[in-house]
Amino acid sequence: MSTDIEPSEHTALRTAVAALGRRHGPGFDRAALWAEAGKLGYLGVNLPEEYGGGGGGMAELSIVLEEAGTAGAPLLMMVVSPAICGTVIARFGTEEQKRTWLPGLADGSLTMAFGITEPDAGSNSHRITTTATRTETGWVLNGRKVFVSGVDIADATLIVGRTSDARTGSLKPCLFIVPRETTGFGRRHIEMELDAQEKQFELTLDDVRLPPEALVGDEDAGLLQLFAGLNPERIMTAAFAIGMGRYALARAVEYAKERQVWKTPIGAHQAIAHPLAQAHIELELARLMMAKAARLYDAGDDAGAGEAANMAKYAAGEACVKAVDQAVHTLGGNGLTREFGLARLITAARVARIAPVSREMILNYVSHQTLGLPKSY
Repeated sequence: MSTDIEPSEHTALRTAVAALGRRHGPGFDRAALWAEAGKLGYLGVNLPEEYGGGGGGMAELSIVLEEAGTAGAPLLMMVVSPAICGTVIARFGTEEQKRTWLPGLADGSLTMAFGITEPDAGSNSHRITTTATRTETGWVLNGRKVFVSGVDIADATLIVGRTSDARTGSLKPCLFIVPRETTGFGRRHIEMELDAQEKQFELTLDDVRLPPEALVGDEDAGLLQLFAGLNPERIMTAAFAIGMGRYALARAVEYAKERQVWKTPIGAHQAIAHPLAQAHIELELARLMMAKAARLYDAGDDAGAGEAANMAKYAAGEACVKAVDQAVHTLGGNGLTREFGLARLITAARVARIAPVSREMILNYVSHQTLGLPKSY
């Protein structure tokens, strides 16, 4: 689904990834697709060339995830490993951290998870209570995280903790690389009613001791480094949602063309055709906002990208939910069967509305930051 305003290299990337996605298709083997996508350079298309990446940005990486999802083979860890963790390390990591992690993140041989959400903090990142205490030998981390994707398959997790500001005594956010088998770093699988190959975990950090080089970037950079990862997360969540919506819509359109009642394809009836057309329009509009957010981010406009990334994530989540719902409704009873594989998307589509930030918090952000209305949170 290329557009006239899209550069030819982006169209070519779409075509290549779509072909890869179709080869694997629904019911895909995540590890096999991940390995092939890494080998072909798609996972690290946003990372610097000098560390094995493609030298592109979020515009290219979001295309990869969208087209894989459209083929029915979404890779959730793309939101986390190359987009959040890879971006943060590429922008703020030391030379040693870049050499250690970026080539593996780019070719898929290494994977990194991301831990920010806490049981009592929710959407309020200022209430994060995971603490990092400086010691003579490095750092000690204590705290809990929830809804962390793929910890069992990740080589390390990028943990958001808070260190004490010696000047003010207040806590400020910092990022730490915690290898999976580090002593005191525990995990518990959270059972989800969600059809996804990547599992969700609760993490406990009980006196997790880390060397000085575990800290990513400047201890005083705080929110700047954190949002360098959160904006790509929103852009990639939009890509994930749009791909899912396009996949569901394509299945519904195919069915509406073939399914006949009274010798007429059901797609000939406006009660079927119009909602599908509306779903297509809303997905296209979300794609345009996602492209804008990626362009702003890649241009270094973090403030503009923050607004656009939130809008893109909101628009994509809404469009995805509507597309999946209409697809299931178009198929009627068949939409709930395992054979057609659409019912499982009902829960998955809701994720795009909830994570990584709820639509209500995005509306709070836009009403306050964009429209200048009084802050309510």
